[in-house]
Amino acid sequence: MKLTVNLGENSYPIYIENGILSQAGAYISEIFTGKRITVISDDNVFPLYGDKLLSSLSGYECHSLVLAHGETTKDFQTLPKVYSALLEAKLTRSDLIIALGGGVIGDLAGFAAASYLRGIKLVQIPTSLLAQVDSSVGGKVAVDLPQGKNLVGAFFHPKMVLIDPFVLDTLPPHFVSDGMGEVIKYGCIKDADLFDRLCAHPSFDGLKPELTDIIARCVDIKRIVVEADQFDTGERMLLNFGHTLAHTIEQYYHYERESHGEAVGIGMYQITKMAEEKGLTERGCAEKIKKALDIYGLPSSCGIPMDELKAAVTLDKKNLNGKLNVVLLKNIGESFVYPTDAEFFTGTTL
Repeated sequence: MKLTVNLGENSYPIYIENGILSQAGAYISEIFTGKRITVISDDNVFPLYGDKLLSSLSGYECHSLVLAHGETTKDFQTLPKVYSALLEAKLTRSDLIIALGGGVIGDLAGFAAASYLRGIKLVQIPTSLLAQVDSSVGGKVAVDLPQGKNLVGAFFHPKMVLIDPFVLDTLPPHFVSDGMGEVIKYGCIKDADLFDRLCAHPSFDGLKPELTDIIARCVDIKRIVVEADQFDTGERMLLNFGHTLAHTIEQYYHYERESHGEAVGIGMYQITKMAEEKGLTERGCAEKIKKALDIYGLPSSCGIPMDELKAAVTLDKKNLNGKLNVVLLKNIGESFVYPTDAEFFTGTTL
């Protein structure tokens, strides 16, 4: 299956196909005529898929950089190591970086590609469910600062995204649940039928035969939203449903307790409860979200007093023109941006 993100000169194809990883070189040759490639990956993914990718890239001069897995790698302090590896490989502006991994590697390698020599070509090959349905598409790349997540970043689109659902077979259950947090989000914000489809199964095992279609639907929703709002000032903010709270929860535990998808699940449920109490969301939506989270093994609470998160909430990137723009639901499948301030979150334990 092929989708195209239509952004003029920044347009790029997304291919979703079982087994596409072993044919990556043939696809990449469509958009890359240079000589050198550096593959950036992590120590979980590269031992599983590095050789398969490199075998498909015969004819190119290939280098690889394997980093420690986990959110703590997506740190500003990791960048010098990445830049040093690119310089050592003698990459020029006519060469290519491939991000082979989950969201951490995609974001980090993407930001390195955006900033090294003022930008060199990037191909995303996402290997986690979360990265396949969300972070590999849309051109947002970033690293974390101690004060918060994704605070240094850029809009930098890949030249191609290759999505191989087969690689998800090696994911531990924890990482499957992590990705389902973002899948549920897409149903919440834009597609009530998708949400109902997710809730029709008792567990992920029941959903698995439909997974390629589910991934494609999520990617297509993101494609449509990104085309309408490339630089995240309007409709694209809807993709951040649950994320205002999620990022602060992740930061609170130094990215070592709740994963991103778990934190998004908590954020979606908790902010919907608050919005229902204020009459902004139809009653019952929060409980529907909780049911979906329960099916896919995701938490709905974390026990942190909201007052302890308020300072971090005010640093959120969606804070524009003196307002904190939070994403709320009118109903499942229908979302909107609500300008408010940190007092919206007062007096709640998540």
